[in-house]
Amino acid sequence: MDSTYIPLYEALKRNIEQNPLSFHVPGHKYGKVFEKQAYEKFQSILQLDATEVEGLDDLHAPGGVIQEAQQLASEFFHSDHTFFLINGTTVGNMAMILSVCHPGDEIIVQRNCHKSVLNALELSGASPVFISPRYERETGRHSHVSAEDVEQALKDHADSKAVFLTYPDYFGRTYDLKKIAEVVHRYRVPLLIDEAHGVHFQLGPPFPQAALTAGADGVAQSAHKMAPAMTMASFLHVQGNRIDLNRVRHYLQMLQSSSPSYPLMASLDVARAYLASWNASDKEYLFSFLEQVKSLFRSYNYWDVKATDDPLKLTLEVLSGTGFEWADALDAVGIVPELATTNQVLLVFGLAPSVDLLLLEERLKTLDSQLKKQTNRATIIENQIQFPAIQKLEYSYSLMQRMDVVRVGWQEAAGYVAAEAIIPYPPGIPLVMKGERLDEQHIAQVHALLGQGARFQNTGMEQGVLVFKGE
Repeated sequence: MDSTYIPLYEALKRNIEQNPLSFHVPGHKYGKVFEKQAYEKFQSILQLDATEVEGLDDLHAPGGVIQEAQQLASEFFHSDHTFFLINGTTVGNMAMILSVCHPGDEIIVQRNCHKSVLNALELSGASPVFISPRYERETGRHSHVSAEDVEQALKDHADSKAVFLTYPDYFGRTYDLKKIAEVVHRYRVPLLIDEAHGVHFQLGPPFPQAALTAGADGVAQSAHKMAPAMTMASFLHVQGNRIDLNRVRHYLQMLQSSSPSYPLMASLDVARAYLASWNASDKEYLFSFLEQVKSLFRSYNYWDVKATDDPLKLTLEVLSGTGFEWADALDAVGIVPELATTNQVLLVFGLAPSVDLLLLEERLKTLDSQLKKQTNRATIIENQIQFPAIQKLEYSYSLMQRMDVVRVGWQEAAGYVAAEAIIPYPPGIPLVMKGERLDEQHIAQVHALLGQGARFQNTGMEQGVLVFKGE
């Protein structure tokens, strides 16, 4: 099929051009019933917000334009089958895990995975075996997943049903996924990948190798993160015969809305067309822009500017203060970063220049002039938690569902088993997993992050943590 064709988007355009008399949902009736003060901003998108009327197909049983759009995506990404997701990579991760695991099944999982993976493990009743990425001084994070560690976990847990990894990490760091895929497939199990931040890897060098190209069997990608799709719009790709497509379809129908958003699905169609049309001149223009931005940030001595494997990610490693403080300072002058850690600030670019360089230069000068009037920030030293190389939870998920829970103060929490995952957000990667025994290192790290201004996706953090009663 013609890669420039956008079948779902074109069908939605045709639908509104026919001036339909809507006696169907949704209730805004293509924008005719809407709050006046918001109508101007919502108008164009409401015209695309349709339902499963004639000619617009059905996500859960596609046989028309949605099927065509998914087939075009499959051809572009070189998968055997591609599904459109309207609940983010979260639902792709869940469907993959539920499709390969039954209650009690072991599965090898990267320790610093997204919370959606842990939620899927709990829903499946699987018995996860966690492997911790090795600490890299170069990145200042646990970011290297080695084939040797994966193979050791598979040797020790020979009945594991799959291996689930994150590639790349939030900061754009990658590893030798092709070598890992070869190892995993020797054990005759599927390799599942959360590639939320790597949809653009399909464009080829200088971007890292795509997970599908490296040999992964199932890959979930957030098209809204690094490609121009709407928030929550993602792809799920499957190749080979190690994953049962019927089970994937079953769980996607179970987990996704029966009234999927047409604007989200159409944005996937549009994003795929954008990626397919991206060419050498686009690349030259983008990389010239990236170098200019990096040069502007390098002209200030508040941070070290660090590139990563993904050219669309840039890390500012701050030389004093915390990354959280610097993120707030940048935000205050209108430079909005993606996230911060104790000593890093992450900047994320798109696939085309999207920032006015003169305005960026002006705002960096404003920040510089403000900082010169302030006292120096104290240097913060980050203590990295040393995670076990291979780790299991203290209790099974089925047992945890039956156990009583109580909140204890942080001063007495060491030694208890956490009854909730403790999740700094962003990036949504648990510091402590539900079912993991808390120790003094965990507690010290939580206190340090709270003191530095980190946000957590937990309620009542100041009062303590939920643990299992009767330990």
